[in-house]
Amino acid sequence: MPLQTPPLRGIHDERGAKFTEFGGWDMPVEFDSIQTEHAAVREDAGIFDVSHMGQIHVSGPDATELMQRLTSNDVTRLDVGDSQYAVITDEDGVIIDDTVIYRLPDEDGQSTFLFVPNAGTDEATHERWIRYRNEWDLEAVVDNRTDEYAMFAVQGPNAVALVEEATDESVDDLERFGARYATIDGVECWTARTGYTGEDGFELIVPWAAAEEIWAAFDCQPCGLGARDTLRIEAGLLLAGQDFDSETDPRTPYEAGIGFTVALETEFVGRDALAEIEDAGVDEQLVGFQLIDRGVPRHGYDITNAESRVIGTVTSGTMSPTLERPIGLGYVPVEYAEPGTTLQVIVRGQSKKARVETTPFIDTV
Repeated sequence: MPLQTPPLRGIHDERGAKFTEFGGWDMPVEFDSIQTEHAAVREDAGIFDVSHMGQIHVSGPDATELMQRLTSNDVTRLDVGDSQYAVITDEDGVIIDDTVIYRLPDEDGQSTFLFVPNAGTDEATHERWIRYRNEWDLEAVVDNRTDEYAMFAVQGPNAVALVEEATDESVDDLERFGARYATIDGVECWTARTGYTGEDGFELIVPWAAAEEIWAAFDCQPCGLGARDTLRIEAGLLLAGQDFDSETDPRTPYEAGIGFTVALETEFVGRDALAEIEDAGVDEQLVGFQLIDRGVPRHGYDITNAESRVIGTVTSGTMSPTLERPIGLGYVPVEYAEPGTTLQVIVRGQSKKARVETTPFIDTV
């Protein structure tokens, strides 16, 4: 199957970007170097093309109930312009996907939502919403608008000033996870103070046809998925398909350290299973660690205890460009999860000493 391409594939190619397949999309992984792009976001500002992220629009009289039953958080807490992090779980409470839900301005007097599933999951998510809507006989319109919107992320300590300068209306007053429409170069964009780097900044959801104008409105470092990954690991943020995967490494929100996304006072698919797990506790937990010995931890490496018994697996790892030391995430039994605990990570067949650390590894907004 041919890869999907973002609207600015040609622009990025002319800029000299290198590309990689991600979630069925041909996306820029690096423009200059991961180190350069990473440093720009930590010290100044950078812009990412994340148009591979899904866009599902839900409206109608029962839109709120449908969203409430299919996501783990409490969408009734959202006023227009609010957003929240949530997960989508199966009947066993296993994470299928994580997502950010935006409460858009009401349409025809009805609550309206836009949520962002991960790359390559939009079709399956759309089908899931349609199937449950029909099964529960709810009145809601569910549209997959992934091909209608591009998505850019402007991130870094100077990102707010850049977005403020580009928009006709001030957005500086938006709090974290706040959002509203703002006009950039005559184009109305959904402008949300969210991100995936640990830095302040905005994510902009813009009409596909206007992507080039909006991208050109920001004079800052273009960044690829490579820097996005090192930034999010430093911030201790999960990556779908690596830090959880419903098929190859099924995990619950409690194991993954995002139990705060679970609103047990609401009714949603997986709620009863998660209530039991919360009462009983988990056997394994995602932890952050620093490699003490030389080496770089990578996804899939074994984690062992002092007796060389395999007790877990690295889910994400990198040489931190900011901290200049190797860091990673991985699941271990809860008795090994306390910060300061010594572990071993098998790097290319050699045992390397590691220490459990509190995440995020850096200060974040």
